[in-house]
Amino acid sequence: MLRNSVLLSFLFPILVFVSCDSNQVFDAYKAVPNAWHKDSITSFKVNPPDSLNAYNLFVNIRNTNAYKYNNLFLIVEMVFPHGKTIKDTLEYRMADPSGKLLGTGLTDVKENKLWYKQQVVFKEVGEYTVNIQHAMRENGKVNGVIELEGITDVGFRIEKPVSK
Repeated sequence: MLRNSVLLSFLFPILVFVSCDSNQVFDAYKAVPNAWHKDSITSFKVNPPDSLNAYNLFVNIRNTNAYKYNNLFLIVEMVFPHGKTIKDTLEYRMADPSGKLLGTGLTDVKENKLWYKQQVVFKEVGEYTVNIQHAMRENGKVNGVIELEGITDVGFRIEKPVSK
């Protein structure tokens, strides 16, 4: 009994610290099996909480040391409830000049929180769809990377802006 209470008293503050994320509005991940195929689109359905406040949007990527590129090109599409679509091609740095992968994490899995859009107001009420697809190319090659290795999860996050 004493052992369990000591364990709980140690774990409880850690759980509270990890679970306290008051800025989070939406945060979801989808696993990438083996490799991320160039035609594979990862989709997230989102119902924003209101149509008045501004939010920051992020693409979250988890990758391993098997990711062999310094950057990552993504096509991110937002489909509004009434059919309007915005599509962006984005580039993110994934490694420093020495080749060391960026991101957080103590193991060989790194997590990258990548800016997508700032101060977005969801003016239309209803369900939004966010589609994320990789658009990687190798230098000197016309065709894209068919199977992108090293990406384990793709996520999408909506946050309340941090007040200063």
